[in-house]
Formats: sequence, C-alpha cells, structure tokens
Amino acid sequence: MELVAPLKKLIGAIRNTVRYKLLALTLFPILLVMPVALLAALYWGSHFSYQQLFMKVTTDLSVAHDVFRRIRQDYLGELARLGESYAFRTTLEAGRREALRAQLQALRDTAGFSFLNLVDGNGRILYSSRQERKGSARHSSALEAALNGEARVGVEIFSRHDLERESPKLAEQVRMPLLETPRARPSDRKVEDRGMVIRALYPVRNNRGKVIGVLDGGVLLNGNFALVDTIRDLVYGPGSLPEGSIGTVTVFLDDVRISTNVPLGPGERALGTRVSNEVRARVLDQGKIWIDQAFVVNDWYISSYEPILDVDGNRVGMLYAGFLEAPFRRALWQAFVVLVLFFLALMALTAVISIKGAKSIFRPLEMMSAVVRSVRSGRPTRMPQVEATDEIGELAREFDAMLALLQERNRQISEWAERLEDKVRERTAELEKKNRELQQTIRLLRETRQQLVVAEKLAALGELTAGVAHEINNPTAVMLGNLDLLVEELGEAARPVQAEIDLIIEQIYRIKKIIDRLLQYARQDQPSGEAEQIDVNEIVRRTLPLVRHLRKKRDFEIELKLDTVPLVQFNAHELQQVLVNLVTNAVHALPETGGRIVITTEEWEQKGCVIHVQDNGSGIEPGQIDRLFNPFFTTRREGEGTGLGLSVSYGLVRHYGGNITVRSKLGEGACFSVWLLSDARMVTDEEALAEQLHSMERHGAG
Repeated sequence: MELVAPLKKLIGAIRNTVRYKLLALTLFPILLVMPVALLAALYWGSHFSYQQLFMKVTTDLSVAHDVFRRIRQDYLGELARLGESYAFRTTLEAGRREALRAQLQALRDTAGFSFLNLVDGNGRILYSSRQERKGSARHSSALEAALNGEARVGVEIFSRHDLERESPKLAEQVRMPLLETPRARPSDRKVEDRGMVIRALYPVRNNRGKVIGVLDGGVLLNGNFALVDTIRDLVYGPGSLPEGSIGTVTVFLDDVRISTNVPLGPGERALGTRVSNEVRARVLDQGKIWIDQAFVVNDWYISSYEPILDVDGNRVGMLYAGFLEAPFRRALWQAFVVLVLFFLALMALTAVISIKGAKSIFRPLEMMSAVVRSVRSGRPTRMPQVEATDEIGELAREFDAMLALLQERNRQISEWAERLEDKVRERTAELEKKNRELQQTIRLLRETRQQLVVAEKLAALGELTAGVAHEINNPTAVMLGNLDLLVEELGEAARPVQAEIDLIIEQIYRIKKIIDRLLQYARQDQPSGEAEQIDVNEIVRRTLPLVRHLRKKRDFEIELKLDTVPLVQFNAHELQQVLVNLVTNAVHALPETGGRIVITTEEWEQKGCVIHVQDNGSGIEPGQIDRLFNPFFTTRREGEGTGLGLSVSYGLVRHYGGNITVRSKLGEGACFSVWLLSDARMVTDEEALAEQLHSMERHGAG
C-alpha cells in the first residue's frame, strides 16, 4: 500500500504534464529496443558458440575414427611383415616348431598383440605364441575370408569361453563389474565378461601362391588405456581446449565403457559405467551418429558418438570423443555478463543525452499550455516571443496566429448553428442508408445460417451413409466368396444353373457399385485430390468437352465470358466435377429449344475469383432454394437424378474455403455462383459476408 500512492501520483503526472509525456516517448524506444537487441545478441551468441563446439566435436570424432581405423590397419601390417618375411617362411618350411613359436611370441610382445596364432587351412592352430594354446581358432566370416586368401582386420566380440581358450588371463582381465550410472538404461546385468578384440588375419602362401595357413592376431580393447590415450593425444593436443576443459575418448562394448580416460574420480577411470539411454537409443538402436550435449558419467560434455561395427556389420559398441562443457559454459556466461553491463551503461548514457536534448522542446510546449488555460478561463492572451526556430517554435507561432482567428471561428460557429437543421437531415439520410445496409446484412446472415445447416446435414448424412455402406459391404463380400466356393465345389454339376449363378453375381456387383457410390458420397468432405494453383479459365475451357454429349438430349448453346482472374487454390479434377454438375443441372432446366447457358468468370475483390453458371431455363421455386444443397433433394422428375450432385459440389467447394450461392426467378432461369479463394485458408462466413454481398448485389442476386 505504501508504493501505490506514489505510483498513482507518477502516472497522474505523466498523463497531465507534457514534460513527462515527452520524456516517456523519448525513453520508451531506448528501454524497448535495447533490451530486445540484448536478448537477440545473447541468443545468437549462445547459438553460434554451441554450433562452433558441435563442429569441433564432429571433427574430433572424425579424427578419432581415422586413428582407430589406422591402428587396426597397423596391426594387419605387422602380420603382413611377419608373413612375408624370409625368416618366417624358411622357418615354416623347415617345420621348426620352437623357432616359429619364438617369432610369434616376439611379434606379440613388440606389436602389443594379446594373442597370436598360426592357423592351418582347416582352422586348427598349428603354432601359437602361447605353448598351451591348442585346438581350433575362433570361427568367423573374417577367418573364412582369410582362408580363401583375403587379408582381413576388424572388430569381433569374444565370449568368456573364447577368451579362456586363448588365455585364462585374458578372461580374468575382461571381467568387469558394472557400476550404477545416472541416466543409463535400466539393466539386470551386473558383470561384463565379454571382450572386444581387434582381430587381424593374414593369409600365408607357399611359393606356388597357395594359402597354407593364416596368421591370426588379436588385440584386446578391454582396459587397453594405451589405445584411448593415443587417440586422445592426437585429437586433443596442447592448446586445442581452454583451460579447465579435458578431452576424452572412450571405447564401448555395447553401452559399457571398457576403455576410457573419462574420470570417475581423482586418478580413477570410469570403467564399467554405462552410456545414457538417449545416446544408446540413437547410436546403438538406430545406428546414427550423436553430435550434441550428453551427460557423461557425472557431468555434461560436448559429445560425439558413432557405432562400432564388427566384421559382419553388426553394431557391437561405440566410439566416443568429447570434452567437458563446463569451461565453455562458464566463459560464455562471463561474456554475457560483460555484454549486459555494456548495454546497461549504453542505455544509461543514451537516456541522459535524450533527457538533456528534450529540454529544448519542453519550454515552448509549456508556454502554449499556459495560454490555453488562460483562454479557457476567459482571459484572452497571446503567446510570448519564442526564440526557437525548429518545428516546435514554428508550432508556437502558428498557435499564436490561430488565437487571432479564434473570434472569426466563433462567428462561423454561430452561422453553422443556424444550418443545424440541414445537417440533421443529412444525418437522418445517412442513418436510413445504414439501416438498409443492416437489413441486407441480416438477409445475408440468414442465408449463411442456412448454408451452415446444410453443411451439418451433409456431415450427419455422410456418417450415416458410411455406416450403412460398411454394414452392407461385409455380407456382399461373404456372398461372393461363398458363390465362388459353391461353383468350384459343384464343378460340372453347376452348369444347369450357371445362368442363375451369373445373375446373382451380377446383382451382388451391382450392390457393391451402389455401396461404392454411397462411400464416395460419405467422403465428399475429404476430396481425393490436393489443392494446387490452377487457372480457372483453363478449367472452364477443359470442362466444355465433358458436357458435349448432353446436346443429344436437348439443343442448347454455351457462351463463355472469361475475364482475367487470379490463380486459385483448388484441385483441377474436383473443380471440373463441380462445373459438370452445375452445367448438367442447367441443361435439365433448359427449354426444349432456344436453351442458352452463360459461364462467366471475374475477380472477387482481390480474394480470388467467382464463376457464374447462368441459364434461361424454368428457374427454381422460392420454397425450394433453401433445400437445393440438401442431399437427395432434386427438382427433376423421379428417376432422372439422385439429388447428390449439388450437395457433393457444395461440400467440395466448402472444403477449399469457398462457397456456392444461387439466385433465381421462376420462369427466367437461375444463376449458380462459385466463390473460390486464391489462398488455401478457410474463409469464414463473417469474413466473406461484406464482399459476397457486394458482388451479389452487382449481379442482381436474389
């Protein structure tokens, strides 16, 4: 309550004082435009900054992908150098088992292979870098390709059993408890005991080029920190990130981090944690790349993920590259604070300059206000000398001249009072004119209400017709199926009654044809075509050949009066259907001889165009006009029409936002007008009211 009284006082001062009004007008653009500009700058800066971060992390993922691919090729190259070396070939040909095992063990230790075997043509291990390894190598499509002479390298998922066959130490090495991770997909799994292996396979050939074995080497990625740290050092070298941010690289088996440098705590890597559910759904479930913010273990990172495919093309894991978002977000907010402070200082400086500049305007206006109050109190006075030469000063001098004319204006007012009666008559005439316009508006509103009633009837009858047609369609289909089965079972025995069977089938198809027509009518408010920009005049010309056959029943002439009209939004075939219905109805109303139909097009008040189909037939009785668009209502003789043509046409035109109106005098013919819009919006009756009334009056619509 203590703030209400001063606030009311301030509002009263602004309302009653020119000074405060001018100050308000001067400061309002500053207080409005600058905050809007500030918000726009903040939004654009934030959006642009994050776009740059997403572009960087996209590049980081591409580099990580290339490094990961190059590492796989390097392992294959190590096998190729051993397989093509002279020492290995001579040792293999001599069959020196211990020497071969020593060479395999030396390459395993120097190249970093987790296991290295020499496999024969049947997939059995001949020699291994581990003396205890025997039996067959793990079968896969890559091994089959290598046995056929094609070197292969790729990712394979080894089960615990597969790893134990290679080495019990490897099976123990991959065993990893799964840690509860925020935002991860719920899972009942507690331990990850599978291994992701880069498996390189190089065929060894004899002097005749025949494959005599395959070098089979594998590098276990579970807990392989050297690989992710190497990729991180290449992707996020010194100076690539701001102070406080860290770059991270992770290899996932399914959605579990099996090798990563994402920190879980000081000096602890986030092994056994799982990726967030939204990332898993996009990358593993959908096979797409993720470039966005993502919650990684315990903080938000600018992240990029891509699926890792095994040798068979299955998604078995993910490769991740990203960096901590917090330093970028902190720097962005610091920039925003500086920008806001700069804007506030600029607004304050602008306000001070505006207030000082506006003072030169206040004084002449206050002088004019004082003179007005003096004149209003009955003390005529004149403006003091105004030194200002700007527009306000000119206004003050013109105001002084206006005071001199005040007496003359008072005299003229007295004369005008004597002519007040003439003015009253003029106003009365205007009121009568407005009354007539109101009556015309009421009449058009009444017609619009009738159109709404027709539309409701169409919708209700359409639903009823669709239901009835559906219920009839099912038993007719059963009857047809059973008749076909009956004919097939009877065979030659059905020949004596084949004519009756054919008659039944013919009648059933007749029922289905009637049902299809009913369904077409039930869907009349859902036209089959799509709206397009069409030339109405062209559609009118293309419609004439479609009604040419009607001349066989009655002699008549069609005259076209086509004006230049804008394109409208309608379906060409459906507009042809409407025009054919209108022309057909007009032909049936024509006299036996001397029939004439005039089709006119003209622009509709910059809304679109109107098509008039006018005939010199018998006309329509006044009591029937309100029912013309009702379904199954017809003025023709029984059996000559279904009564659906006008109702279907009305539904089509209303669907595209237009309207159909009719005017007729009994014995003088009728005129149907189709109002079409040049845009695709639905025009309500209130919007089209004034312009349809004006256009209809120009054409003498009844």
